[in-house]
Amino acid sequence: MERFGLYKPEVVQGNFVSREQRQALKPGMARAQVKDILGTPLVSSLFHADRWDYVFTIRRQGVAPQSFKLTVQFKGDTLSQIDSDELPSENEFVQRLVGDKKINQPLLLQASEEALRKFPPAPAASQAPATPVQPLPSSYPPLEPAVR
Repeated sequence: MERFGLYKPEVVQGNFVSREQRQALKPGMARAQVKDILGTPLVSSLFHADRWDYVFTIRRQGVAPQSFKLTVQFKGDTLSQIDSDELPSENEFVQRLVGDKKINQPLLLQASEEALRKFPPAPAASQAPATPVQPLPSSYPPLEPAVR
């Protein structure tokens, strides 16, 4: 007798931060530059205004949950310290999500001459269209009623 378990969807929660993004951070960068690289922090606190935390987890069926954390600290508007776990590269992250699944080859998006011959030829550009084209109106009605 075969038993079926509950389906547990694969879940990625938080802000994914790759090894490449971590390597792009340099002490002395402005907050805006850090935000451009990492995005909005998952955790920022009024009590710790000079600290941003980026946390993300990967939960897959049959695999123990994986959690990663990166913390950046500022002095004023300048990046002063970076602490992080060993972060996966972008390719490693995708591989963890895909796992053993077979990835289909990309579709060929260009038709061969043989495939094009199956379709009737396009009408000549000199032929008049079947229905005349109506001109666009010069004005449109208001979206909201006038205030009275």
